[in-house]
This record gives sequence, C-alpha cells and structure tokens, in this order.
Amino acid sequence: MKTLIVVPARYGSTRLPGKPLVQIAGRPMVDRVASLARRAAWELQDAAFAVATDDTRILEHCRDAGIPVVMTDPALPSGSDRALAAVEGLGASPEFVVNLQGDAPFTPAAHVVAIVKALATSGTDAATPYIRLSWDALDRLRAHKTETPFSGTTLVTDPAGRAIWFSKIILPAMRKEAELRRLGPLSPVFQHIGLYGFRLEALKRYCALPESRYERLEGLEQLRLIENGMTVQAVEVQPGRIAIPGIDTAEDIALAERLVAEHGDPDRI
Repeated sequence: MKTLIVVPARYGSTRLPGKPLVQIAGRPMVDRVASLARRAAWELQDAAFAVATDDTRILEHCRDAGIPVVMTDPALPSGSDRALAAVEGLGASPEFVVNLQGDAPFTPAAHVVAIVKALATSGTDAATPYIRLSWDALDRLRAHKTETPFSGTTLVTDPAGRAIWFSKIILPAMRKEAELRRLGPLSPVFQHIGLYGFRLEALKRYCALPESRYERLEGLEQLRLIENGMTVQAVEVQPGRIAIPGIDTAEDIALAERLVAEHGDPDRI
C-alpha cells in the first residue's frame, strides 16, 4: 500500500452533535465520505482507506456498513493527528497519507487523486488543492466575509506552485483590479480546499511540533508547516458539482439537500 486515505470522523460537535451519522439526502455523511475515499483509492490503485473515529457508535455503524474503520483517542487535537493515529492503529507504513475531512462529503475524488500525484512528483512534504476564483466567485467571497470573516481561506504560491502563505484574509491585495478584470474571467485569487496529503515522515514531524504562532492567530493548522520550513505543493483543481466546503450546521444540511435535489447526487452519478 503506497497511499492511505484517512477519514477522521469525530462524534462530538458543538453545532451538530453526531455529525458523521447525520443523513444527507437519505445517506449518512460518513458513508458519503467513505464512498469518495473508496473511489479515490481505486483510481490510485496501490491505495487503501479507513475511517478514524473516536466513538463506538460510529465504529459500529462503519462495521455494519462494511467500511474499514479504526478507533482512535478522543483527546487527539486535530484530523491530522487522527490520521497519524489511524496509520499506527492499522500497523501500516504507507508512503503517503491523505487527511480527507469527514465533514466534506462532496469533495470530488479527483481532488484526492490530484494531491497524491503531486506528492509523488513534487518531492514536497505535503500537498493541498485550491480553486482559482472567477471574478464573480471572488465578489461572492468578499460579500460572505462581511458576515463571517473567518470563513474561507486563500493562499499564495511561488512560481513552482509551492505555497508561500495561507490566510483568512483575501490574498493578494490588488492595486489595479479594474485593469485585471478586463484581462479575463479569472481572478488571481486562489481559494484553499481543506484537504491534505502528507509524506508519512512529514506527517509524523508535523504532529510532533507545537502549535505555531500564526497557526494560533489565524486558526489554520497548515501554517505550522510553513512556519517550520516544510514544503507544501498547491494543486489547482476544478470545483465539484456541489461546492460546499464543509457541513457544520443543520442549515448546511438543508442547503446540501437542496443542492442535491437541484444538481443530482454526485454519490450516485
């Protein structure tokens, strides 16, 4: 096994308790994420996947559904720590480990495949995807941030596509935006997607490091990589049919079900 795709699935959630087992259009969220992990593993070929949970209810559900699952310590602070615990709990030694967020059921499997391929060719410690925003999408993000300023992350890269920085503010600032808008439909803003692939040794190092200064200030765990001199390959991908970055509230569930009704269920198409 060259790649292990781990789906961290924590039961406790302040805004949506039992989130992994909440149904979206008739299917539990953890089943949806496991399904896309299975598709990505099949495309990558030398790969496997597993749900990493902290709760016996999710453990039993996955076992009943035939989903590979491993129990991890409820006290682990992040999905990346849970991904490493899953590697250790399974007794695995993959070259690459993907942390596929358990509350992102509409992530295209192609995004997972893209970051693993980037790891294999770039030689970086980690890889993560982004979407280049159209000007219309950028306008929507700006409007969204007037209400929820810490929702939505952008990044900037060097000429080789390696991440220089991630932020909850919109990067880069543009002094001559009107001129740039006339050049074409795409803005220079990259919106980050919270999906990470690591080399196993890099994941071990990352999890052993203390929380970094800007990680704490911005609330972005990937800044720990940058602040400690680790390299992150940023990979441009296309948005999925249903573009919801994560499910956090009952309102998100309702929105997801409306979009499934409008655009079709990507898990069944």
